[in-house]
Amino acid sequence: MNGAEALLRTLADGGVEVLFTNPGTTELHLVGALESVPELRGVLALFEGVVTGAADGYARIAGKPAATLLHLGPGFAYGLTNLHNSRRANSPVVNIIGDHATFHTAFDPPLNSDIAALGGWLRGPVRRPEDPAGAGPDGAATLAAALEPPGQIATVIMPADVSWSDAAAVVGAPAQPRSAPAVPAQVSTQIADVLRGGEATALLIGGTALCETGLLAAGRIAAATGARVFQELYSNRVEHGAGLPSFPRLGFYPDQVLKQLHGVRHLVVAGTKAPVSFFAYSNQPSLLVPEGAQTHILAEVGQDAVAALDRLADLVAPDTSAPVTEPHRPALPSGPLTLQNWADVVAALLPERAIVIDESVSSGTTLATATAGSARHDVLMQTGGAMGDGLPLAVGAAVAAPDRPVLALVADGCAMYTLTALWTQVREQLNVTNVILNNRSYAILRQEWKYFSNRPSSVDPGGNPLFDLANPQIDFVGLASAFGMPASRATTAEQLAEQLTQALHQPGPHLIDAVIPAAA
Repeated sequence: MNGAEALLRTLADGGVEVLFTNPGTTELHLVGALESVPELRGVLALFEGVVTGAADGYARIAGKPAATLLHLGPGFAYGLTNLHNSRRANSPVVNIIGDHATFHTAFDPPLNSDIAALGGWLRGPVRRPEDPAGAGPDGAATLAAALEPPGQIATVIMPADVSWSDAAAVVGAPAQPRSAPAVPAQVSTQIADVLRGGEATALLIGGTALCETGLLAAGRIAAATGARVFQELYSNRVEHGAGLPSFPRLGFYPDQVLKQLHGVRHLVVAGTKAPVSFFAYSNQPSLLVPEGAQTHILAEVGQDAVAALDRLADLVAPDTSAPVTEPHRPALPSGPLTLQNWADVVAALLPERAIVIDESVSSGTTLATATAGSARHDVLMQTGGAMGDGLPLAVGAAVAAPDRPVLALVADGCAMYTLTALWTQVREQLNVTNVILNNRSYAILRQEWKYFSNRPSSVDPGGNPLFDLANPQIDFVGLASAFGMPASRATTAEQLAEQLTQALHQPGPHLIDAVIPAAA
């Protein structure tokens, strides 16, 4: 058995079922080894940012890692943007990076680079077997590291001669993630005393706490104590819809968050971190906890936040039920598409068990409210702020859950980063409906402009050519059609409703170019 076979067999025996890849010459023995490991499904993408984003989406839905296979340091570098988003989502991912043969590296060939340095940027472990006997053990250790709570990106670098040489063996690897460490009971007891103290308190929840059990526990706490509950700004996975409590997300800008938390004397945090401004502004604080308020950590990221919330709810709300959102859907709107009514169309038509990919950026501020009473669904967000994650996330989610409809709501600027994800959707015949929210601009930058106090008063951000995507117009229908994907354009709510209904009821991928105004 050669090193490539030992590595892939070790991963497959440890529960890895999918390998997303854009391979090159140094990975050919690994590609060949896939034939001897039929349990490991290879999914091809045309760009490494799609590979890594798809692995992220797969992990968030499947609850276990996929593997990536990337070509040397440059291929790894192409994939780093969405690995950054994955790291912020705490998604478990196993990276396999091909490298030159060990004897060839000394000659500094053109594609030679410091792959380990790139892997270190992701803060997960990086391993490199120097002979085929190390391929299996390093594969097992890499998988185990990826499964460490709350999940991390672990990388194994495979020199070409390690892949092609014999004398390797399969090594047993863990098939299940490790349980998150428990929060000491006294932490819940101390925070229960805070909640009983009568001072204004807010509860900020994120990460694993945004599942049904965590949401219900937070709702019980709020109902019994009067604490205000907020959801972190960007989350890796949120259960949402009828029958669940619906809590507002913290705002994007510092003044929005400080307004939401105004008057709070105690901030209790579970499964996330205390809020920090996305960017720095000359006249705004970076840490967005109100001045004078105390921060109490109920559960750190990586700890069992759900159990901690449940215990806290039992202490302060033993006989209290959580208020939940009753089933309701907006009436289908009419007229030209607006920032509100496109979300109402989605909310009115959202099917049961849908997976919603939200990379709507400035166009999606009303989406969560509109869909609060829709059929139960999961929402995956762009967690790290790096644009171009939405379409790849949809690929991974659809591979992980082929029986569930996936609805990708993606801003036009974000879509152009990883548009080749549409090719993979067609190749794999994934049940993804892509709605491109096309405002023909980088509207978020126009909003950001207003927060810079030192800008020249004569500059109009609405007319800045560097924020304009309308010259030339991007033909998303034509681009999707070039990949073999059925596509249409909607400019009215009626057209969007008709096209969305059709797409959701037909197998395979579709694209809708939804033409909307830019946010003011």
